[in-house]
Amino acid sequence: MRKDLLARIYKRLFKTFGPRGWWPGQSPFEVMVGAVLTQNTAWTNVEKAIRNLKREKILTPARLDNIKISRLARLIRPAGYFNVKAKRLKSLVGFLFEEYKGDLRRMRKERINTLRPKLLGVHGIGPETCDSILLYALEKPVFVIDAYTKRIFSRCGVAKEDIPYEELQSLFMEDLPKSVSLYNEYHALIVQLGKDICRKDPKCGLCCIREFCKNKNFR
Repeated sequence: MRKDLLARIYKRLFKTFGPRGWWPGQSPFEVMVGAVLTQNTAWTNVEKAIRNLKREKILTPARLDNIKISRLARLIRPAGYFNVKAKRLKSLVGFLFEEYKGDLRRMRKERINTLRPKLLGVHGIGPETCDSILLYALEKPVFVIDAYTKRIFSRCGVAKEDIPYEELQSLFMEDLPKSVSLYNEYHALIVQLGKDICRKDPKCGLCCIREFCKNKNFR
């Protein structure tokens, strides 16, 4: 059964890699900013950009809301696509003030079925970024799907790699217990496997879930 398979894969990944301690951030707002900055770049680059924001003491909703977009773009330059991401951060912070007076605690209190559509309406916030904010910054029980998830679980026969985001997300959320901590850890473990082992050109000999792989081309 698929439900049993997802649980077995999780247990194997956790046994192999251990707890991942995600998301690396000192505050919910820092996690939110990181979710935007990490689009199309490595986390090491995001860390450099966040260090710049901290150095200038502007990693707060109010200060990011007031900063000129040109200065913000210069500070987040290490994260790449800095002009685009600066606009996205300004849009997100503007949304935070418009809807919740700049208070993440107010934002967290809103029900997920109304909050998620609102977030998806913010410029530059797609499903993966939206759900990363919901799960890691606001501790809402929503499973994050990314390219690693699609790759790994298509190879395990759970779904096709081109499955729509929400459809694959529903499979996980229907078959797993509704748990913020579980969704957090599972996604982090998927990223670990996908980044280091289950690549486009996979290292199958090192894979801890090789026995679940249905793709004979990679075995």
